[in-house]
Amino acid sequence: MNSTTLRHNRIDLALHELRPAIGKDQPLLLLHGLGERTPPDIPSDTDSWSGSIWGLDFTGHGDSTIPVGGGYSAEALLGDVDAAINYLGTVTVLGRGLGGYVALLAAGARADAVHGAIITDGPGLTGGTYESSVPQAARLVNLGQSPDPYALHELSRDVRAPEYALDFVKLSTDRSDLAEPINVSAKYQPAWLQAVAAAPGVAALPLPEALDLYRA
Repeated sequence: MNSTTLRHNRIDLALHELRPAIGKDQPLLLLHGLGERTPPDIPSDTDSWSGSIWGLDFTGHGDSTIPVGGGYSAEALLGDVDAAINYLGTVTVLGRGLGGYVALLAAGARADAVHGAIITDGPGLTGGTYESSVPQAARLVNLGQSPDPYALHELSRDVRAPEYALDFVKLSTDRSDLAEPINVSAKYQPAWLQAVAAAPGVAALPLPEALDLYRA
């Protein structure tokens, strides 16, 4: 596994090349779930992808910087993905759990460069509620270690409003050259993902078929 460090504001992001390209497909960017990191090997379902396969460690996860004092949000992680896209160019994004939600945001915010976003099951898919988003004192342990306890606490309480998620669906479908630029492969669907899955321009294929949909 070859790794590259991307400087994003004051954060060093670890971007790992899990496998070089063996064909003409665009790069596949893997986004991990909450509390996880880029896996050492490519997921078995992605074996047939002929482009290079990369994994990004979100801020506070894996080999990326752990900021002091937290301050995490899905939008901040979107900034991480934006930095990776600026390095890789046009990509297909495969997000697991929290990474699936961030993949949706990237599909809308960077429709110019995201050639398909796939959302799969994994940790952090649900997010928080309006009640859980109210700041509360928390006693966190293992500070300074990865995954950052602040990330686990704050991102598990990050609100995922269905209306907000649909805004990014619309941005993606309006600006993408794909008929269905978003695919929901997740079996568990919290309220925000149910809204996304029912929206026009969103496919619901199993992962192998979704990858076929977005091949170059």
